[in-house]
Amino acid sequence: MKDKKRAMGRGLGAILSAESKSTINSATDTGAEKLVGNMVEVALEDIYPNATQPRTYFDETALNELAQSIKNLGVIQPITLRKDGDKFEIISGERRYRASKIAGLKSIPAYIRLVNDQELLEMALVENIQREDLDAIEVALTYQRLLEEIGLTQETLSSRVGKERSTITNSIRLLRLSPEIQNAIRSGEISAGHGRAIISVEDSELQQELFKRIIKEGLNVRQSEKAASELKNPKKSIQKTEKELPNHLRKVEKSLADVLEVGVEIKSSGKGKKGKIILDFNNEDELNKILSHFN
Repeated sequence: MKDKKRAMGRGLGAILSAESKSTINSATDTGAEKLVGNMVEVALEDIYPNATQPRTYFDETALNELAQSIKNLGVIQPITLRKDGDKFEIISGERRYRASKIAGLKSIPAYIRLVNDQELLEMALVENIQREDLDAIEVALTYQRLLEEIGLTQETLSSRVGKERSTITNSIRLLRLSPEIQNAIRSGEISAGHGRAIISVEDSELQQELFKRIIKEGLNVRQSEKAASELKNPKKSIQKTEKELPNHLRKVEKSLADVLEVGVEIKSSGKGKKGKIILDFNNEDELNKILSHFN
């Protein structure tokens, strides 16, 4: 089956070389239907990267792993190219293209699109947003380029990429972080969640302080958000520490939560000699379930 597919690919490639490479350059040219929407094999030597490619960083280890996968399984997902005379410019799939070269392939399966440069950039950017291996900073840069270079509104962008406007806004805010912190996100040293916790602190020096603490103490995102809150509200943090719940009441709080299967909060004053118990419920059924324990 694999050999048959390769033979079919070579056949389509022959059609491409003999006819399409010289005569088909737009969707209105005769024979364009042979390219548009169909998969063909294109020689790697005829392909060149998109100069406006939003992806700017390619991890060598990941590329070598993909190259090994391509050696074993072939290219599972065709790349997308724009016809440019006798050559082809990459719209999406530069990572697969690079890995295929490392793997020693001579050609690669591709979809050919006949579009103008403005459409090319927009397609490349919108499609890039959907990639799972795109890091958070690249996503933010891509959103920014769609807004600034393509001129999309946030509402239109939200509809095009299927993301909430708040998600897009929070993503772009990461670009306000220092280069050091952005690089840490790109390398995976910290996550985008850590970055959002850091950016919630307005003072740049405090941002750097929080960043160093996250690295040194290995804080998770929830802990980082708490640390950010403490930096923003130091007085409130001190007051909260002073009213910390005694250990014996914490155990009671957990035991009640386990038995009642609802959220339980115990508030006490002084040394825990008096206070109140708060039980959470979301609907009447949960309330009745709580009450059943007391009947």
